[in-house]
Amino acid sequence: MKNILEIDSVILEFGSKRILQDVYLKTETGNITGLLGRNGSGKSCLMNIIYGKLIPTEKSVRLNNKYNSKKYFSKETLTYLPQFNFIPKPLTIERIFKDYRIDFNSFLIYFPEFEKYYKTKIKLLSGGEQRIIEIYAILVSDTKFCMLDEPFSQVMPKHIDTIKEIIVSEKERKGIIITDHMFEHIIDICDEIYVINDGTTILVKDIGEIEKLGYARITATNKKYSAFGR
Repeated sequence: MKNILEIDSVILEFGSKRILQDVYLKTETGNITGLLGRNGSGKSCLMNIIYGKLIPTEKSVRLNNKYNSKKYFSKETLTYLPQFNFIPKPLTIERIFKDYRIDFNSFLIYFPEFEKYYKTKIKLLSGGEQRIIEIYAILVSDTKFCMLDEPFSQVMPKHIDTIKEIIVSEKERKGIIITDHMFEHIIDICDEIYVINDGTTILVKDIGEIEKLGYARITATNKKYSAFGR
């Protein structure tokens, strides 16, 4: 079954400053939806609004064309990876995988070097290793949608392609919203991309539009992507 998540009519103000206005964003099962924008443009704010952690002045959220009046979605509907580490430091890797009901052996297919950490508390891992655990737990959980805020920025370059591979695999059973300042990876894997510009979202059709909006200068290296995805 295809699931569809939409948010629109978003207005977010901090005091007299309006951060977001008339925002629209949509994702659905089988799609990776990218969200780009300059620092302070409201990308994380929008994700927190969708998740229910930040209350805007106005918003309309719909799941499968039905208005959602609840403050939060259940974890069976939506999971969210914030920018900061969020798993409690005293938990062991074993406990984390049990709590999230995900298989550690499947994880080892992608990251075999973590086998020695199974009984280890997450606080004893490096920051990048902790982030890999968190990304995987959020990404492969049994949920209809997930949001990833800066998943690439804290991990070693050798792991980025692996994470991208998992994201592309997981889109077959859920809708994914992702934002990261390493925009070339967003371009690489996303089926569609929204850019936040002057407080509103613009659905762009190709990387040339991203450049015209002044978000990024597209180099000869990534001009090979005339549209999004591989």
